[in-house]
Amino acid sequence: MTHGHDILHMMEGNTYHTKSDLVKAVVEKFGPQETFHTCSAEGMNAEEIVDFLDGRGKFMRTPDGGFTVDITKVCNH
Repeated sequence: MTHGHDILHMMEGNTYHTKSDLVKAVVEKFGPQETFHTCSAEGMNAEEIVDFLDGRGKFMRTPDGGFTVDITKVCNH
């Protein structure tokens, strides 16, 4: 089980144009069967963790209309 922080750190320096692009990148990096957890939730698949992180305001828009991680919103524990 992979922590959501690992996805946020994977996003640093990268821009994604859709949530589907990010889900695809997560599956490519961690594998299609991987499950994810955070400090407050667990047992999520790639699409669910991306939606969870988005819902928690962890992403920010980029000038080209995509999005990336808002590094100021990543907790460090």
